[in-house]
Amino acid sequence: MRLAHFYSLLLAPYAAAQALSTFPATPLASLHFPAPSDAPEHADPGNLARGNQTGYNICNSTTEGPASLCQTSFVNDLSDFCLWAPQMPGSTIGNTEGDEVAWCTKKGHGTRLIPDGALQAVQLLKAPDYVIVSGLINQSFINIASDDSGGELDPHGQDLRGNPIGGLMYSTQFSNGQGPMQVIEWVNFMGSKYA
Repeated sequence: MRLAHFYSLLLAPYAAAQALSTFPATPLASLHFPAPSDAPEHADPGNLARGNQTGYNICNSTTEGPASLCQTSFVNDLSDFCLWAPQMPGSTIGNTEGDEVAWCTKKGHGTRLIPDGALQAVQLLKAPDYVIVSGLINQSFINIASDDSGGELDPHGQDLRGNPIGGLMYSTQFSNGQGPMQVIEWVNFMGSKYA
């Protein structure tokens, strides 16, 4: 069994940077949906060069399970976090980065669940302005090809629509007990065939 490294870095919410003059009219990182209940069905406007958002952002008990296409992710604590990974088994991050879905450690987010035995080691580091979850995972358990060296997922992408397209991130780490709030800047590095 090959284990892969992963880590997610969440930066505290901040005022959006000035949008670049490219499509879409408003970059994903500039869209604000303060709580998961504020998210639209699709955060991405669609009908753009790279195609449409393949999943959805309104996720609940009716969308939860192994076929979920939820593209709303959470990082709340060491026992309650999500990772981005492909929809189909044996996929590579590079070929599916725009279509990744959320895989979570805990039920209740309307996502796919990270299977038992996938996570081999996990640690959480919290600082005033960021949170890092890192660890080792058997990436084939979450549809990443076992020999894939992985890639980076973030709310920007080559056309400012995000990877995954329309992917949103929420966390309770910065909300002072007020429930999950949108995290504007996040990075999720997934996969490594060298672990």
